[in-house]
Amino acid sequence: MTVVVISGVSQGLGRAMAEGFSAAGCIVCGCARSAAAIQDLKQQLGSVHHFDVVDVTSDQKVAAWAKRVVERTGPPDFLINNAAIINSNAPLWEVSAAEFSSVTDVNINGTANLIRHFVPSMLSRSRGVVVNFSSGWGRVGSADVAPYCASKWAIEGLTRSLAQELPDGMAAVALNPGIISTEMLSSCFGDAAMHYPAPDDWAAVAVPYILNLGPKDNGQPLSVPGM
Repeated sequence: MTVVVISGVSQGLGRAMAEGFSAAGCIVCGCARSAAAIQDLKQQLGSVHHFDVVDVTSDQKVAAWAKRVVERTGPPDFLINNAAIINSNAPLWEVSAAEFSSVTDVNINGTANLIRHFVPSMLSRSRGVVVNFSSGWGRVGSADVAPYCASKWAIEGLTRSLAQELPDGMAAVALNPGIISTEMLSSCFGDAAMHYPAPDDWAAVAVPYILNLGPKDNGQPLSVPGM
C-alpha cells in the first residue's frame, strides 16, 4: 500500500490532501501543530492512518516523529512538504525580524528537517518522491509578501539541488499548487480569495496528479494542472 507523509495537515491543502489520499487507498501519515485538528483527523479517517502533533521547526521532534512513522509503515513512497505560513501583508522594511524568521523557519527549515529524517529511509530502497510545495510566488515576486516569496524561491533552489543528489529511481520536485481559496490566500486577497477553487476541489485534481509523479519528473518545477 502507498504510504504518504504530509506536513501541515490541520487545514487547507494539507487537510484536503490527507482526506484525498485516504480516499485513494493510501496510508496517510500527517503532522500539524494543532492538537485539536490532529484528533479530529484521527477520528475522521481511522486508525489505519497516523496523525501526530509535531512542530516541523524542531529538528528533534521531526526526528522522533520520522522514526515512529518508519517503524509503523516503512519508508514513505511520497514525502509531501506542505506546512507553510505567510507574513502579514507589509513592505519588507516593516516586517519584524521575528516575523521574517518565523516564515523562513517553517517554510525552509521545516522542509529541510523532514527531508533530513525521512529521505534516508527512502534511500535504503532507492524509491520514493519528495514533493516540496512551492508557489507561484516562488517563481515571481510580489509586493507585501517578500518573506514568503523568499522562502518559496528557496524551496525551488533547494529542490533542484536535492534532485541532483538522489539516486536513480527517486525524485524531488517543487510543486506550485496554484491559487486556492485558503486562509493563507484570504490573508493576502481578502474576500476575493473566495473566487478561487476550494481545497477539496483542488485535491480532486492534485492527489491523482501527485500519485503519478516519479523519477521522470526529478528536478522539474511543476504545477498542478488547471490551478
